[in-house]
Amino acid sequence: MKNSPRILTAWTFYDWANSVHSLVIVSSIFPVYFSATALNENGGPIIDFMGMSIKNSVLFSYTISAAFLLTALLSPIFSAIADYSGQKKTFMKAFCYTGAISCSLLYFFTRETTTLAVICFWLSLIGWSGSIVFYNSYLPDIATEDQYDRVSARGFSMGYLGSVLLMIFNLLVILKREWFGNISEGMASRIAFLTVGVWWVGFAQIPFSRLPDGIRKTGRQTGNYLLNGFKELKHVWAELQTQPLAKRFLIAFFVYNMAVQTVMYVATIFGSDELKLPGQSLIITVLLIQLVAIPGAYGFSRLSERLGNTYGLMTAVLVWIVVCAGAYYVQTQTQFFVLAAVVGLVMGGIQSLSRSTYSKLIPTTTDTASYFSFYDVTEKTSIVFGTLVYGLIEQLTGSMRNSILALLGLFVVGFVLLWRIPSQKVYRTHLETEEVL
Repeated sequence: MKNSPRILTAWTFYDWANSVHSLVIVSSIFPVYFSATALNENGGPIIDFMGMSIKNSVLFSYTISAAFLLTALLSPIFSAIADYSGQKKTFMKAFCYTGAISCSLLYFFTRETTTLAVICFWLSLIGWSGSIVFYNSYLPDIATEDQYDRVSARGFSMGYLGSVLLMIFNLLVILKREWFGNISEGMASRIAFLTVGVWWVGFAQIPFSRLPDGIRKTGRQTGNYLLNGFKELKHVWAELQTQPLAKRFLIAFFVYNMAVQTVMYVATIFGSDELKLPGQSLIITVLLIQLVAIPGAYGFSRLSERLGNTYGLMTAVLVWIVVCAGAYYVQTQTQFFVLAAVVGLVMGGIQSLSRSTYSKLIPTTTDTASYFSFYDVTEKTSIVFGTLVYGLIEQLTGSMRNSILALLGLFVVGFVLLWRIPSQKVYRTHLETEEVL
């Protein structure tokens, strides 16, 4: 039964469970700890990684690219198998546990174990991103279309709130170490990595216990799960070719999401390396972004109800263009804080609306995991190219500000591509008029 309050609430709790990874591991404590720990014997940023000399900030960016590239390759196959076998929740669990265990192993991250830590960071990203495709695919299964925007916004808001609560605890451990036996600052950070894994696994049990299992396909396919998974993928790909608006959206999403995700993944490194801001200021800034993102997600949900999803997304992209222009010139901590607050407002909105917009554009189907695998592949490959371009431009020019200009260009192109998609509110009104006639 769709729109069940109990199931919808359970679904949003996976955002609550996994978003701590995005905040603590990707955006705040881990990047700061990584910059301070992944150093050579002389304390410099050029380190040896598997026989290759590379700057630690570039390695951080490339690790993200490699993780999402692998996820993009695996996601369509696994999601198709999940749709055929009815094991969507099983795959979601497997990726969840992989990511959470890898986060917990970061507790052992020291200068001597940098290579192992990078591998664990890479696996945590794979676990997180791999589980999200199955989580997102539940939205059209458990809610009716008129509820997509609000439920999606509620999920992201739950994620921001939950991650903030754990972050506050981790900040207390870091800033008030005397309350916890006078542990070192490094130990306090490593405890934060461990708490992420425990929090993630613990709260994930709520959606795992309540979300419905998939329905195993019968009649259409024979043979083993892998072969049938490829057949399922081919079937959904053929269906997607008949959905022109969904295809246009995925192209636009690919372009603007390259910039959105790259900003989110490298903002802390930018503040640390380019502006030389202290670690505690950066962590508090990221915490502020999460809090501002909650009203931002709901605000853009309301905007989409009035104007339609496409216009809501275009508004968000325009704000991102302004953010990138400001980031190129930012020099002071106060300016960085102001930009961070604006990022928070549009971060939740553009992510939430992107998910719900795609849900509206795909047909009514039981192959939701397969359909969302294409959304996931688009998202992950955009992160790969975005972070890769960002890191490459920095490596070639020696300045992150030049990388920011490239992101601004991506937002402009994304805005133009969104312009080609009728706003869902207008488009659906047009269809309803045609049906009446």
